[in-house]
Amino acid sequence: MGYEEFDCTSFEFCHLSHRTLSTPAAQYALVFLPGLIAGRLLDLGHFRLPFLFGSILVVISSVITAECKKYWHFLLCQGILTGIGSGICFGPTLGIVGHWFLVKRGLALGMVAVGSSIGGTIYPIAARQLMPLIGFSWTMRVMALISMVMLSISNATLKPRLPPKDVPGGLFNLRVFRSPAFTIYCFATLVAFLGIYTVLTYINTSAVLVGVSPDFAFYLVSIANASSGPGRIATGIVADKLGPVNVMVPMTLASAMMTFAWPYAHTKGSLIVVAILYGFTSSSFVSAFNMPVFALGEMSDVGRRLGTVMMFTAVVALCGPPISGAIFRTTGGFNAVSYYAGSVIVVATILMSTTRYLILRRFWGKF
Repeated sequence: MGYEEFDCTSFEFCHLSHRTLSTPAAQYALVFLPGLIAGRLLDLGHFRLPFLFGSILVVISSVITAECKKYWHFLLCQGILTGIGSGICFGPTLGIVGHWFLVKRGLALGMVAVGSSIGGTIYPIAARQLMPLIGFSWTMRVMALISMVMLSISNATLKPRLPPKDVPGGLFNLRVFRSPAFTIYCFATLVAFLGIYTVLTYINTSAVLVGVSPDFAFYLVSIANASSGPGRIATGIVADKLGPVNVMVPMTLASAMMTFAWPYAHTKGSLIVVAILYGFTSSSFVSAFNMPVFALGEMSDVGRRLGTVMMFTAVVALCGPPISGAIFRTTGGFNAVSYYAGSVIVVATILMSTTRYLILRRFWGKF
């Protein structure tokens, strides 16, 4: 979000409200939304061309962003094009990792998820440091070059292991909802994403409101992203031993507690502690929410199931941060925002626990 914040403060739309400036929310949603189509194509054996198309879209959108001047330009390039391109690449990548790993699947997916922690830490800081030196346009071109190099490696190395299989049901298989466990788990992810991004979206704003300098507040999100890296790896390792839901429930519950505590952090030290602990605990759900989907059906249909979960997630990811913003504008503070976000996260942990019970028919066991 580093250069998006720069956009909003350095161009002609700096007077617009956060209700209007919805580029990050669009990205959140569109990273998940294409998963339904891309996941189904993966099941049918079509991976390379869609992945290449998504990669090109990500790079081109960053190059075009360098020429943007108006708000709708940024919304189109950074919000829609980058979101769609990332979404086309994101879902199938998770499915392919599931193809290649079984015993150590959690660790493998955790290692993949660390990439977003590294990117979420480095990209904003790099952009912020480069802009005063080479300007916004060349900064975006540098970002595009980095993306092109990284995505070239992905295109050269990723490939499915399992043969294509046309599982009946079309693009959207309603029969998966005959499984109460799958249905409840879909609701769990849906509810969780209503609140899980709230702290990361607004912690810098809340810091400025309590007197912390904007220059320092900017780095809080990067601190949270950096601390999420160890959390994602730890989640993967423990998930292989205990099951992903058994890891996500306590860690996600801890992130809810940090959400409740966040508005009461009024110093640099306390804000850093909140950023570190929230980044570490919330990373468990963000990196592992897809893992139970592998166990909720056949591997031949995993792409479509992942896509189905992501489709519902996309709608909620688009709504979650704006809902929190609306609560902030109504109440004039972040206390009510934290109560809302923390509460929905707690509800999500209850639904995840319910999914475990429906699968195992007991309250505890590996899942």
